[in-house]
Amino acid sequence: MTTLLTPVTEEQNPPAERISLKTFFESCQPGKGAMVDEIIASSRQGNSYIPVLRVPLVQLHCDSDDCQGVRYFAHTGIHAIKRESTTEHFVEFICRHCRKTKKTYAVTVLPDEEGDNGYLFKFGEEPPFGPPTPAKVISLIGGERDYFLKGRRCENQGLGIAAFAYYRRVVENQKGRILAEVHRVAARLGAAEEVLSELVAAQAEVQFSKAIESIKHAIPQILLINGHNPLMLLHSALSEGLHATTDDECLQLATSIRIVLTELVDRMNVALKDEAELTGAVNHLMKAIGKQKARK
Repeated sequence: MTTLLTPVTEEQNPPAERISLKTFFESCQPGKGAMVDEIIASSRQGNSYIPVLRVPLVQLHCDSDDCQGVRYFAHTGIHAIKRESTTEHFVEFICRHCRKTKKTYAVTVLPDEEGDNGYLFKFGEEPPFGPPTPAKVISLIGGERDYFLKGRRCENQGLGIAAFAYYRRVVENQKGRILAEVHRVAARLGAAEEVLSELVAAQAEVQFSKAIESIKHAIPQILLINGHNPLMLLHSALSEGLHATTDDECLQLATSIRIVLTELVDRMNVALKDEAELTGAVNHLMKAIGKQKARK
């Protein structure tokens, strides 16, 4: 294959311990290289055999309607490689279950002088690296979807300051939607009118910090994360200034913001689902009791 990208040598990106090719595709972040075991296989070309990349089955998330979970993906095509020479490849996988979802990696391959091992560098992948963003989170953040996904890409690439800035914008701009969902959960669980009024007032508050401070005691117990108010956790993380923290610290904060926000959305949906199921079960039993009384 014609060289499209600048070759990367082991000296430019010193490798760590060896990993499997399956691990490289599934877990290695873009912009990273690794020493990889057993990368070479043979493929017959006419009357001879040539070295090719030994591409394994990988397990990835498939977001098609048929799957919606982790599935096995198989590669398509053959990727010829050369001893002691760098080659670049677009390695494509397709879901073995639905045959719809595809995943493509841009990689550099440099085999060892001897044996079946070598060095691989991952330039990028599409869809982007990292666990999928739950559809319920995307639904909650509404118009900030593109900024959230940009923050996710920055987080995946280790760009802490950028990821933190994107996530902060999303949370602060969607404060009203987040509080509206909290109010919905509280109302469904039978919260006091005073608590519901506080949540309504907080939605109209312009400043995120004042809004969260005003309802710190109004969060339903079911939404607490390890006993902590998730909105206070988000507020604490967002209060850190970009100019006072390093890129690595911003990356840790950005990751924490995403995890807490995702967990909050999960808990809100569980609370609403559980209450709906309970209401349905009670209604069903009440109808059964009514039929029994009617027979008497």
